[in-house]
Amino acid sequence: MDGARFLSSIKDTILNFKFNNVIDILIIAVIVYNTYKLVKQTRAEQLAKGLVVLLIVTKLSGWFKLYTLRWLLDWVLGAGLIALVVIFQPEIRRAFEFIGRSQLIGSRFKNMEAGQVNPVVEEIVQACASLSRQKIGALIVIQRKTGLGEVIETGTEIEGYVSMGLLINIFIPNTPLHDGAVIIDKEIIKAAACFLPITDNNRLSKDLGTRHRAALGISEKSDAFVVVVSEETGAISTCESGEISRYLDEDTLRKKLIDIYNPKPEEGGILNKFINEFKSQEPKDENITTEEEADKGEEDKSK
Repeated sequence: MDGARFLSSIKDTILNFKFNNVIDILIIAVIVYNTYKLVKQTRAEQLAKGLVVLLIVTKLSGWFKLYTLRWLLDWVLGAGLIALVVIFQPEIRRAFEFIGRSQLIGSRFKNMEAGQVNPVVEEIVQACASLSRQKIGALIVIQRKTGLGEVIETGTEIEGYVSMGLLINIFIPNTPLHDGAVIIDKEIIKAAACFLPITDNNRLSKDLGTRHRAALGISEKSDAFVVVVSEETGAISTCESGEISRYLDEDTLRKKLIDIYNPKPEEGGILNKFINEFKSQEPKDENITTEEEADKGEEDKSK
């Protein structure tokens, strides 16, 4: 009887399926996808796994009429949700900040004119390359959609155009502005000697010092793109969205900066990213041939 009712409900769902249901499913898929990306490799990841197990056990206890266990689990879920808000306050705040600075469609960075992009990128790349060769530490934060006014206020105002010479002089050891981060907004150096928040991630490699941890911290709390030059090894690294890429050469750094300053339209929004990644996972049909290949094959057969 239950089986027939179940099949009947599936049939009714299929028959009553409308376009707004497709929109509903797509929105839920985007939410789940971005929630997974947000909690991945954080404390909240283990929490999510635990909640899933707890919900499954709660459902099974109801099916098997284990009333005492069901009552206990219902109480734990009710009281636990309140405790989770307090315990995981940093993760919840990060989630709301992510939602606030995200767009469904469109770029996260206002495009500069084509003639302005390459000179600015080249000045940053050459400065980082020179600092790397000299093993001079540097921390360069490129502001994007999220404003960094509070961070800028902790440093010394510069308001100068980005140039290789200015960046190198700022980070020369024992100078007044060398200890801290430089904040860049488009082609303008807004401030130097700025203090950045340190990441709370305890899974980082032990060889990452305070400079790298500060770079990760600001990338977790904003959408800023950060370039780091190690004082010990001279290695160039970049941080974005709480993830670090290390040991970059000049060409790789240049490509990353060009993508930041002049992003492709399809890479900007949450919805576009979800659709593009979904398409990239679709299996390709190796049997499909183009018209030119088909014509060429017919010519070979005729010969």
